[in-house]
Amino acid sequence: MRRILLTVSYDGTNYVGWQYQPNGISIEEVLNGALRKLLKEPSAYVIGCSRTDSGVHADGNLCVFDTESRIPGEKFKFALNEFLPKDIVIQDSCEVAADFHPRKRNSIKTYEYRILNRKIPLPKERDYAYYFYYPLDERKMQRAASVLLGEHDFRSFCSIRTSVEDTVRRITRADVVRDGELITFTISGNGFLYNMVRIIVGTLVKIGNGIFPEDCMEEILEARDRAKAGPRAPAMGLTLKSIIEEPELTGQLAEENRHWAYMMDYQRLKTENRGFLEIRRCDERDFPALLLRNTKFLSRNGAKEIVLLDRTGRVFNGMESAYFTWRSIDPEEIPGAAEFSPSFISADGMAAWFVTGDPRLSGAAEPDDEGED
Repeated sequence: MRRILLTVSYDGTNYVGWQYQPNGISIEEVLNGALRKLLKEPSAYVIGCSRTDSGVHADGNLCVFDTESRIPGEKFKFALNEFLPKDIVIQDSCEVAADFHPRKRNSIKTYEYRILNRKIPLPKERDYAYYFYYPLDERKMQRAASVLLGEHDFRSFCSIRTSVEDTVRRITRADVVRDGELITFTISGNGFLYNMVRIIVGTLVKIGNGIFPEDCMEEILEARDRAKAGPRAPAMGLTLKSIIEEPELTGQLAEENRHWAYMMDYQRLKTENRGFLEIRRCDERDFPALLLRNTKFLSRNGAKEIVLLDRTGRVFNGMESAYFTWRSIDPEEIPGAAEFSPSFISADGMAAWFVTGDPRLSGAAEPDDEGED
């Protein structure tokens, strides 16, 4: 059995979204139908990366399927396009490892949202841009968008229908650019919550129009309350531009905001299957999720053993965090501990070392997105 990776573009106007729905035709359903016709394999089906919503477009969504076919991986894009409608096109195809899963990779997703800001609508843009009559100040929108950069809890920008427990995401790009009457918002990050991008856009429009104050974005983030953010912008302006796999984990990652500060060290992941995590400070309400999120991340990226330096005094010997159990350890017993954080004894004496491992977990990080825009 072979696994094939597809890069898919589509005009989402006539579809109920990526995922199968009983009330209309989905992108997934059309792709499955094309696969079965081409391969003559009745059970062929795709596994998608981003489950875009009804009316949302894509230039570079990803999916995989398994097949016994001998068609070369790079030829599937040509063969499948013969069986697809003109509003769904395979842009690329290749063979990947049998255990490759598009939602279990460390990746950066980029979305683009287009706003047509003029007095009179343009018919050709009706399915591809959000028409907004009133003036918008893109400079205010850009300044507000920049607040989103970094790692934050985006609960305020998440649909109330979501079942995701951990609403923390890391945003690496948030740009608002005007070109004449067209305003484009581009956002990149390691994952997005359901309707997150469209709610952010709805909030930025309120700011650009002067209804919300320019400095409200941080206050909305801090509230962690969907009612504080703006409305959800229409689907037609949104396009999933790309999903780019991140390079192999090396070096260190440090994250800090007003609620937490931590550092992860990846340098021994590949050579020793060991990851280091230092929690320097963290609000009490955020601590359990932060500990579990980063422990799972290190484990799913190959760490058979995770070493924790806890400076908050919250972890104790035998403490359980989901299926992980932490035990106290002398840092002298840990190869590389001194290099990880030489000053492991803090002034207040609360710093302590712990270790855990979960041999059941392997492979790359699995985002807990329950569906996106």
